[in-house]
Amino acid sequence: MRHVILAAGLLLSAGAAAADPIEGLWQTQPDEGAFAHVTVAPCGGAFCGTIARTFRDGAEYASPNVGRQIVIDMAPQGGGDYTGRVWRPSNDKVYAGKAAVAGDRMSLSGCIAGGLLCSSQTWVRLP
Repeated sequence: MRHVILAAGLLLSAGAAAADPIEGLWQTQPDEGAFAHVTVAPCGGAFCGTIARTFRDGAEYASPNVGRQIVIDMAPQGGGDYTGRVWRPSNDKVYAGKAAVAGDRMSLSGCIAGGLLCSSQTWVRLP
């Protein structure tokens, strides 16, 4: 029995170590005074980020955006880079998106005109 528990523990820790760099809980950069905590997890063969909590003026509030996807179908491109789509809640538009993860930071961009005009944010990984 002890060997089974030990083996299960090793499998769980190996699975956690194999998580993709984009997976986890991220804090967005403030946009028009509000920011969010976003949970990024696998969705199909890509990664999606769902708004878990929202904050404005330093306090949590019940935004209608909680539960909505903000990062959509981000497919790994290698080297911590991803492509997909991003939704900007402040104007309710979806853009072609790119993400680059380096350590506890993620640079996330939404682009128009075939990637000629982009706006970006830096998100921070939360514990």
